[in-house]
Amino acid sequence: MALIKRLRAIIKRIRLYIQITEMGPIARRYFVKNGFDGSMTMLGIIVGAWVVNVTQPEIIVTSGLGACLAMGISGLSGAYMTERAERKRNLKDLECAMVTKLNDSVISDATRFVSFYAAVVDGGSPIITALISLSPFFLLLHGLIEVQTAYTASLVVTLVTLFMLGIYLGKIAKENALLYGIQTLVAGVATILIALLLGAV
Repeated sequence: MALIKRLRAIIKRIRLYIQITEMGPIARRYFVKNGFDGSMTMLGIIVGAWVVNVTQPEIIVTSGLGACLAMGISGLSGAYMTERAERKRNLKDLECAMVTKLNDSVISDATRFVSFYAAVVDGGSPIITALISLSPFFLLLHGLIEVQTAYTASLVVTLVTLFMLGIYLGKIAKENALLYGIQTLVAGVATILIALLLGAV
């Protein structure tokens, strides 16, 4: 019971930090933009491997995980440093305006927290979507499906992920969610067609 109360208090505090810093919309943008990047990167890797007829799942999984790691570290470190710099500047401007230090205030705590929060969202989003795209190849590694099935399934789940990201964007914009989903889906299909054309040259 004490643990549940503790968790509720932590969640309440996190919500307060996000509200104070108005981090919600920024985090949503980080999540969608980098999730889109993760899916599109995997799409390029998978279609490229398909074009050159790579049949060893180890190659695709290793390449994909390498890209995951690079995107994750880039997002994590880049977002943390960028957000931290911006938030520290805002805090110092506020301190100047109020002619007082805010070192031990809830605003200072919120400033520190959202830098970490932004980094987790920014770095975690492309990793999640990339792993979704790679999931059929993990099944292939264990001999549960055939190689062509893995390619087909990977392309399908990646396109579905792109479509769902578009739907989410549409809901954020309070516009036609289906139209947004179709737009992100078209971007994915276009990537596949271009990669296939390049492979045929």
